[in-house]
Amino acid sequence: MSVSALPLTLRLCEPRGFCAGVDRAIQIVVLALKKHGAPVYVRHEIVHNKFVVEGLKARGAVFIEELGEIPPHHADRPVVFSAHGVPKSVPAEAQALSLHYLDATCPLVSKVHKQAILHERRGRHVALIGHAGHPEVIGTMGQLQPGAVSLIETVEDARAFAPPGGAPLGYVTQTTLSVDDTAEIIRVLHERFTDLAAPAAESICYATTNRQEAVKRAAPGCDHFLIVGAPNSSNSRRLVEVATRSGARAACLVQGEGDIPWAELDNAKLIGLSAGASAPEVLVDAIVDAFRTRRSVTIDVALTVEETENFPVLRDLRDTPLTPADMAFLNGEHAAQ
Repeated sequence: MSVSALPLTLRLCEPRGFCAGVDRAIQIVVLALKKHGAPVYVRHEIVHNKFVVEGLKARGAVFIEELGEIPPHHADRPVVFSAHGVPKSVPAEAQALSLHYLDATCPLVSKVHKQAILHERRGRHVALIGHAGHPEVIGTMGQLQPGAVSLIETVEDARAFAPPGGAPLGYVTQTTLSVDDTAEIIRVLHERFTDLAAPAAESICYATTNRQEAVKRAAPGCDHFLIVGAPNSSNSRRLVEVATRSGARAACLVQGEGDIPWAELDNAKLIGLSAGASAPEVLVDAIVDAFRTRRSVTIDVALTVEETENFPVLRDLRDTPLTPADMAFLNGEHAAQ
């Protein structure tokens, strides 16, 4: 393939890609496989990325949607709960089935669970701002008694919402929402309910906020903006929305270089590039390499903040040794295979 003489600037967002919660969840599955051998069962996709899931399958992970899918003769095998969190009924079911479970729920999602429970204990009805059907929302709602929580997805929902019986109201949010959209929903709720109780700490996680801020900074002037992520990844889809709102002429979600609309980019001079919190860096590297085979590329880095967060894995897995091949896998090299 000949390289076009038309120069191209790739504006690369930092931070991007894996967050500490995703790193921790993947490590838990890899370490469980090292310690216990295959198979290790994983309830739901450990994170929303098919490359990660397929890489773990190749190492012996078996993905299921419900605990009842584990064969009786494998009841002694570990089962990992995904980073998105699960309702209280799931670990209760695991205990009833005498299953050995490992909870890979992101600590920041667990924090939202605790804030919702605290609202309920203080006699408040809980308004959960989030997207219906998302596993994180299902998990958070499943921490509370039936009828104790209402889901609010839009500003229109917030304007129409009425707490049952006029109960005092507290709110929490899904961790992967649009920062700006969520702020508008909260503003409407505050206007309508003057005693609205906020969570003790911000519910939208640091990684979601940081990636959106980087895209906001990078988007102005971009002819197109590419976000690497899965279609079922909430935080990745929000980045596409942020890019178009912040000045990019167009934006799209791609799972890898094969999804890129190359014909639409022939005359582009400035393209933004970022990745959702569950997308391995090797996918970004492959996209940059693909552009370099087609264009004369200059990299422009849009850096907003350095991330140093690290969440330790479960205590009983911490001493499990990892080989260089394991470390390469955790660094995302499996995605290129």
